[in-house]
Amino acid sequence: MTGRSHRPASGGDAVRSAGADDNAAHGPDIPLDVAERALGVVTVDLAAVARNWRSLAGLVAPAECAGVVKADAYGLGASRVIPALMEAGCRTFFVATLDEALHCRRCAPQAIVHVLDGVTVADALIAHDLVPVLSTAADIDAWATACARSGRPLRAALHIDTGLNRLGLDVATPEGRRAVRDRLASVEVTLVMSHLACADEPDHPMNAEQLQRFVARRGIVPGARASLAASDGLMLGAAYHFDLVRPGYALYGGQAFGGGRTPVETVVEVAAKILQVRTVPIGESVGYGASWTASTPRRVATLPAGYADGVFRHLSAASGQVGGVVAVRGRRCPIVGRVSMDLTTVDVTDVPGSPVEAGEWAELIGRSVTIEEVGRRAGTIGYEVLTRLSRRFHRVYRGGA
Repeated sequence: MTGRSHRPASGGDAVRSAGADDNAAHGPDIPLDVAERALGVVTVDLAAVARNWRSLAGLVAPAECAGVVKADAYGLGASRVIPALMEAGCRTFFVATLDEALHCRRCAPQAIVHVLDGVTVADALIAHDLVPVLSTAADIDAWATACARSGRPLRAALHIDTGLNRLGLDVATPEGRRAVRDRLASVEVTLVMSHLACADEPDHPMNAEQLQRFVARRGIVPGARASLAASDGLMLGAAYHFDLVRPGYALYGGQAFGGGRTPVETVVEVAAKILQVRTVPIGESVGYGASWTASTPRRVATLPAGYADGVFRHLSAASGQVGGVVAVRGRRCPIVGRVSMDLTTVDVTDVPGSPVEAGEWAELIGRSVTIEEVGRRAGTIGYEVLTRLSRRFHRVYRGGA
């Protein structure tokens, strides 16, 4: 794209619009035309998504590295993310719903697309060469019926439970495995998979227990490929990789693994343009409920972003409490008062240099304020932070075809 604002030479992480004070650090590479009209911008680095996939693929080789692109590629835009992953070399995808699978098929005509929610409309799955993940006896029966109607075996993945007790078939006993095998006689099972419950905690005993159970039960379909690990599970080591791993969150820069840094880089930056800055005198309050009161004169900036945009209300801060933070000119600034539907107020008193002014940019998520930190401060996880990003913010994509 042309007409962009400049990137920082010094590595500053906050962002501002063109023409802001020269001592302000730059941040996300926002096109000037977008910076002029948009109040909030989500910047997605598709080249970083591709590099993250290549990094994980190299880590788990010779196992295959798939891509989980459910929930609109974790809120970042499946129609842009899927082609970037295809260009990087990804050929197997996982989505949750039939509609997501149909969209994935349009973006990746030659890819293998797995549907985690199982058999919904069998005819649509067959027509678009989609692979249902069978998690219940009803799923198996519905797909076996579809195979009989088609006059040929149809591909499917089999999800077995190893202790998560969510989706997945109970094949803990020889009798249970035999019953499932009998039902699968007419189905071409290409993958046997399960899901770890505590992979983000590498020392949790559940990891080894589930690995042992999966090793014992994966042979329910001789010759089928095996998959156990997602983003955090693949970091537990080669014993968990089997034939295929299924990263999702890690592709988008997520760092949920508690045993060290996953070899991926930041993908998402979220910025909002400051609408107004005012001096709040001693004793005056800010926001609904008058929950935060200035103990000294404070400079407070109002951002055009609230819980309708994915800024969690739990990031609000009353006097004496710690809530969320944003970054202005690279300086971390506390959220003060309550986050409302469309607005968030931030104390910018301590930002160095000339006073912060309307029109400058604040980083809500990025290198200064990570998605993990936002999730932790809001009492949730980075996964929810990503998927809650509003479409009201303008989307900018970098590095894609």
